[in-house]
Amino acid sequence: MRPTPDHSFDATKITRPSPVLLNYYVLTTAVATLCIIPITIIALLPNLFKYHSLRYRFDDEGVSMAWGVLFRREINLTYRRIQDIHVTRNLFQRWMGLATLAIQTASGSAAPEMSIEGILEVDQLRDHLYSRMRGARGEAEDDGTGDVGQPADEALRLLHEIRDELVALRGAGRSGGGAA
Repeated sequence: MRPTPDHSFDATKITRPSPVLLNYYVLTTAVATLCIIPITIIALLPNLFKYHSLRYRFDDEGVSMAWGVLFRREINLTYRRIQDIHVTRNLFQRWMGLATLAIQTASGSAAPEMSIEGILEVDQLRDHLYSRMRGARGEAEDDGTGDVGQPADEALRLLHEIRDELVALRGAGRSGGGAA
């Protein structure tokens, strides 16, 4: 069963992660460093810098993500390159209402090309990205009539032409007396 799209959701308004992500970073760092305050503060610094510099952009072309203070990183993905989307939620993320949306491309790497963190409306964002990646490939929604849109009709017409030409060639080869 396909979820119904939420028409009030606007991905273009997402530019920053939710402040809950900062709480998540503090909690996971504190747990990982066994709550030893000096170690926790030092271990938390990279996540603090990432949180404060993290920016997202969702537009008609694709998705962009940029972060970093000393070493600036930026990832730009067009909807056409997206192969799959995975949503993961660990125990703390579920408790805080967060999730990580991992976007896979055909880059050949096992790691996701982009991991979007700190978005509270992750299910709506996933559905938005799925609809955009299907639209970027020219695939139309099936309306129940069996007609799936212009690109499929064009491909079917081309396949019929190829079939007819092969049949004609096979018939010409047999009637010409040559061995096939």
